[in-house]
Order: sequence, then structure tokens, then C-alpha cells
Amino acid sequence: MRFDEYVKHDATALAALVKSGDVTSRELIDCAIARIEAVDPKLNSVIHRRFSRARDEADGADKREEKGPFGGVPFLVKDLDGTLAGEPYNGGTRALAGYIAPNDSELFARFKRSGLVIVGKTNTPEFGLVAFTEPQLHGATRNPWNTGHTPGGSSGGSAAAVAAGIVPMAHAGDGGGSIRIPASHCGLFGLKPSRGRMPMGPDEGESWHGFVSRLVVSRSVRDSAAIFDHTHGMDEGAPYCAPALERSMVEELSRPTGKLRIAYTSKALMAARTDRDNQAALDDAIKLCRELGHDVTEAHPPINVHELQIAYLTIVAACTAGAVDSVAELTRRAPDPTQYEPVTWFLSQVGRYLNGAKIEHARAVIQRTTRLVAKFMRDYDVFATPTCAVPPVRIGELLPKPIEVAGLTAVRNAPPSVIGPVLEKLLFGLAETNFAATPNTMLFNMTGQPAMSVPLYVNGKNLPIGTQFVSRYGDEATLFRLAAQLEAARPWKDKLPSL
Repeated sequence: MRFDEYVKHDATALAALVKSGDVTSRELIDCAIARIEAVDPKLNSVIHRRFSRARDEADGADKREEKGPFGGVPFLVKDLDGTLAGEPYNGGTRALAGYIAPNDSELFARFKRSGLVIVGKTNTPEFGLVAFTEPQLHGATRNPWNTGHTPGGSSGGSAAAVAAGIVPMAHAGDGGGSIRIPASHCGLFGLKPSRGRMPMGPDEGESWHGFVSRLVVSRSVRDSAAIFDHTHGMDEGAPYCAPALERSMVEELSRPTGKLRIAYTSKALMAARTDRDNQAALDDAIKLCRELGHDVTEAHPPINVHELQIAYLTIVAACTAGAVDSVAELTRRAPDPTQYEPVTWFLSQVGRYLNGAKIEHARAVIQRTTRLVAKFMRDYDVFATPTCAVPPVRIGELLPKPIEVAGLTAVRNAPPSVIGPVLEKLLFGLAETNFAATPNTMLFNMTGQPAMSVPLYVNGKNLPIGTQFVSRYGDEATLFRLAAQLEAARPWKDKLPSL
């Protein structure tokens, strides 16, 4: 199969070709590998390659009679948000360089059982802490639409690879927007499921106090729906689960949306401003929703922005300190600040200073806001915002400045009890700056609601800009039905960067 044929098909269509015998899985894997070798030197999206194993697994898939819904289709997993037995796991940090994971995470095991063949692992920022993908360990990943710009993060490697046509979909995880932000920047569909919908085990009960949910970024809505169907559901020992679904998400795609009540705002939810290009993307999406017959109203929940910013950063800082300790347990080496990027170590220092009362206060703020947003959503089926507040920025633009790095490096060996109050004040004093580019996604990690980014708009610089749609907790069905309707009205699957 030639690349120009391969790239015309989504994962569902490729699986059908394998099942019918029109192509072999080995042919598809060879296409994906050839594409990696052709374009990844420009992108730096695939940082661990398992080509030989993937070819062997493809040969095995071709021999099996029962192939699964994605039998023989090439796939990539992010080097975070799950482990793959016998393969490197770095999480974007030098502190884990050389570490080999002993087991599959449950989500990755379900990916395998669906028939997907994993050809490699994708780049991610250290611990997935930022919304761009430029780790010191592996270097910057670049946006296929314009390699001078970021593909977003933390699932930037996965999104860049899918947008470039390497694979039709790839694993992604989202603790503050890390599925939706790179989907927006790369012209892809990305849905963050409800809290408790996807398996987190066996090594985690929850991540970032329940902020994190995992699935994929994809070129077609039906691929995301089908892999959602095959992977969702609580795993053994899970602390909680999302409400039961009435039917499969693939079935939902063919059901009518009905006349949806859609609230929208262009106001940046947790920052000061929205760029005019992102405003234009939202306006275009809202116009399309009106044309499709939906009832659209300008409204937004009355959240307390500053206390939410502090609550979010409190939880992330505490969990970063925990992640550093977890790495020490895995590697049996004491935490070494020189093995971490300055911002990561800074967050871990703040996290070690924060006490239980502050963490409990942050949780109370988040839980109170969750109830407030749920009350707001009584009157609406869907809430729409720009996915991001600005278009994809240039590579390096969001990295800390040299003077900032110097300051953080100077205090990295200071005991948290001594320097903690200063660092905490610095972190919270810069709260709005931390959210300036991506202020609209974190809220729904805190509330646990499902949310998606839909690629309906490209700006004058040929950079994609997504629109975010959010539904009530547990109601992925409404989002998938709306996504299918939008995709039919404004198809995007065949739009590819020139590279």
C-alpha cells in the first residue's frame, strides 16, 4: 500500500481492509514506519521506536482469525499516562532515562486487545506539566502545519504524529487539557472522557486527584468513538466509576442530536483575554451550530477564577512532589534536582511545602465549583468555548526565560521549609500568567465533565484552531452525536499538512 492510499483511510477503514484481506497488517505497519522515517526528523514526535516488534505483531495479527475492531492497525502511545511492558518509560524526565516498564497499564492492554499494533512511543513534556512539548530529555516536537510552532501538549507527540499521517489515531492523556489542546493545535478531534470512565490501573487509582482522563487524538470522530467503546469501564480496584452508558458511542454517532441548548462564551475562563483568531474560531463554530438548528445562548458559569487558579496549582504542585518521590522509588535513587527541569523541581519544592490543610482547601474549592458548574449545566446540554486562548505559539516561546531559569536553579537545593513560602507566593502570584495561553480546559478536569475539541477553523497563517464543547458529567453521548453532526457538515479528516 502506498502512503497516498494509506492516509486516505481512518483506523476503522484500515481495520476493515485488513479484515477483508485487501491489505495485510504488515503492509500497514510498513507504511507507518516509512512515514516515521520520512517526516519525523522534521517533527521529533516518535521518541521510542519498536519497529521490529511491531512487524512481528503484525505478522501474528494477519494469522489470527479474530482480529478485533482495530485488528492490525498501526498505533502510537504517549510516553506518559500508561506503561508498555518491556519498553522504555521516561515520562519526559531525565530521572527515568533507561527505565524499562515491567507491565502494561490496563488501558494499554485494552488497546492491544482491540487489535492495535503499537509501533512506537511519542514525545511528552516532563510529567505532562505544560501545554507544549519541549522536554530537555528528547527535545522539541514540532507542529506539522508549521514546524516553527508548537503542536501543544502534553500529548504533543501523539497529535503531531496523527496530523502528519503517521497513524490515524494515537493515545493521549489529559490532566489540564492535554488531549484537547494538541487536538486544537494540530487540526484533530480529541475527547477527554468523564472522570472515572477510563481505566487507570493497575499502578494508579487516580492521577492528579482525579483531574486526569485518557483516550486518543484522532482524525475521525468514529475512530475515537470506537476505541472509547473498546477501552472504557472501571478496572479491578478502581476507586470510582462514571455513570453507566445507555448504548455504545458508535451507535450514538448515527442518532440525531435533537435541538441542543448550547451556551457559549468567548471570555477566557481562567485568564484575561482571548486572541481574535480564537474568538473568530468560536464565532464560526457557533454560527454553524445555529445553522444546524441548535438553540444558542451566550452564558458562562459564575466561577471564582483566582481561587480556582490557586486550587489547581496546589493540587498539581503536590502531585509533582509525589511524582518525584515515585521516580525515586522506581529507580532506587534519591531525588536529584539536576535530573529535573527547573520548573518541575520548583513545583515539587512548592508541593513539599504545602500542608494538608491547604490541599484540603483546594479540594473543597474544586468540589464547590463542580456543584456550581453542574447547576449551570441544568439549563444547557452543551457549553462551548475556544479550546485555547491563543493560536499555536512558536517553538521556545513558552519556555522559561534565562533569568527565570537562573533564579529557580539558584534555590533548587534550599529546604522547602526555608524557601517554601517564597516559592508558593511566586507560583500563585504568577497564576494568571500560567493559564494565559490555555485557560479554558482545566476547569473541566477539575469538575470531571467530558469535553472535546473539534477542528472547524484554520487561521490566516494556516494554523488550526479548535472549539471546545463540554457536556454534563457522564454524558459523552451528546458530545459524540454533536461531533458527528459537525464533522458531516464541515468534514476535516482529509485535510493534511503539506510537510
